[in-house]
Amino acid sequence: MRKIFTASLLLAAALGLSACDSKSEQKAQDAQQHAEKAQEHLDDAAKHNAEANKDQKAAQAAEAQEQKTFTPESAVPESIDNKAKQP
Repeated sequence: MRKIFTASLLLAAALGLSACDSKSEQKAQDAQQHAEKAQEHLDDAAKHNAEANKDQKAAQAAEAQEQKTFTPESAVPESIDNKAKQP
Protein backbone atom coordinates (compact mmCIF):
# COMPACT_ATOMS: atom_id res chain seq x y z
CA MET A 1 0.00 0.00 0.00
CA ARG A 2 2.81 2.39 0.85
CA LYS A 3 4.55 1.68 -2.45
CA ILE A 4 1.43 2.49 -4.45
CA PHE A 5 0.86 5.69 -2.47
CA THR A 6 4.50 6.74 -2.86
CA ALA A 7 4.49 5.96 -6.57
CA SER A 8 1.28 7.91 -7.14
CA LEU A 9 2.65 10.83 -5.10
CA LEU A 10 5.84 10.86 -7.19
CA LEU A 11 3.80 10.69 -10.39
CA ALA A 12 1.62 13.62 -9.29
CA ALA A 13 4.71 15.64 -8.35
CA ALA A 14 6.35 14.91 -11.69
CA LEU A 15 3.22 15.95 -13.57
CA GLY A 16 2.98 19.13 -11.51
CA LEU A 17 6.59 20.03 -12.20
CA SER A 18 6.25 19.27 -15.88
CA ALA A 19 3.22 21.57 -16.07
CA CYS A 20 5.19 24.35 -14.43
CA ASP A 21 8.11 23.68 -16.72
CA SER A 22 6.04 24.20 -19.88
CA LYS A 23 5.01 27.66 -18.69
CA SER A 24 8.61 28.65 -18.12
CA GLU A 25 9.52 27.24 -21.53
CA GLN A 26 6.74 29.31 -23.08
CA LYS A 27 8.03 32.41 -21.34
CA ALA A 28 11.54 31.65 -22.55
CA GLN A 29 10.26 31.26 -26.11
CA ASP A 30 8.34 34.52 -25.82
CA ALA A 31 11.45 36.26 -24.55
CA GLN A 32 13.44 34.86 -27.47
CA GLN A 33 10.83 36.12 -29.95
CA HIS A 34 10.88 39.58 -28.36
CA ALA A 35 14.67 39.61 -28.51
CA GLU A 36 14.56 38.71 -32.21
CA LYS A 37 12.03 41.47 -32.91
CA ALA A 38 14.15 43.93 -30.98
CA GLN A 39 17.19 42.95 -33.06
CA GLU A 40 15.16 43.46 -36.25
CA HIS A 41 14.15 46.92 -35.04
CA LEU A 42 17.79 47.72 -34.27
CA ASP A 43 18.79 46.60 -37.76
CA ASP A 44 16.08 48.78 -39.29
CA ALA A 45 17.19 51.73 -37.17
CA ALA A 46 20.78 51.23 -38.30
CA LYS A 47 19.67 51.24 -41.94
CA HIS A 48 17.64 54.41 -41.44
CA ASN A 49 20.57 56.03 -39.66
CA ALA A 50 22.90 55.16 -42.55
CA GLU A 51 20.42 56.63 -45.04
CA ALA A 52 20.10 59.78 -42.94
CA ASN A 53 23.89 60.16 -42.82
CA LYS A 54 24.07 59.71 -46.59
CA ASP A 55 21.36 62.34 -47.13
CA GLN A 56 23.08 64.72 -44.71
CA LYS A 57 26.40 64.39 -46.56
CA ALA A 58 24.63 65.04 -49.86
CA ALA A 59 22.96 68.13 -48.40
CA GLN A 60 26.29 69.40 -47.09
CA ALA A 61 27.90 68.87 -50.49
CA ALA A 62 25.05 70.71 -52.21
CA GLU A 63 25.34 73.56 -49.73
CA ALA A 64 29.10 73.80 -50.30
CA GLN A 65 28.53 73.91 -54.06
CA GLU A 66 25.87 76.57 -53.61
CA GLN A 67 28.21 78.67 -51.47
CA LYS A 68 30.79 78.63 -54.29
CA THR A 69 28.33 80.13 -56.77
CA PHE A 70 26.33 82.32 -54.37
CA THR A 71 25.91 85.98 -55.37
CA PRO A 72 24.35 88.31 -52.85
CA GLU A 73 21.18 90.08 -53.90
CA SER A 74 21.61 93.17 -51.75
CA ALA A 75 20.92 96.61 -53.09
CA VAL A 76 23.79 98.88 -54.09
CA PRO A 77 24.35 101.58 -51.45
CA GLU A 78 23.36 105.09 -52.58
CA SER A 79 26.84 106.48 -52.11
CA ILE A 80 28.26 104.05 -54.67
CA ASP A 81 25.27 104.46 -56.96
CA ASN A 82 25.58 108.29 -56.92
CA LYS A 83 29.26 108.17 -57.83
CA ALA A 84 28.47 106.00 -60.81
CA LYS A 85 25.86 108.51 -62.07
CA GLN A 86 28.15 111.55 -61.74
CA PRO A 87 30.51 111.89 -64.71
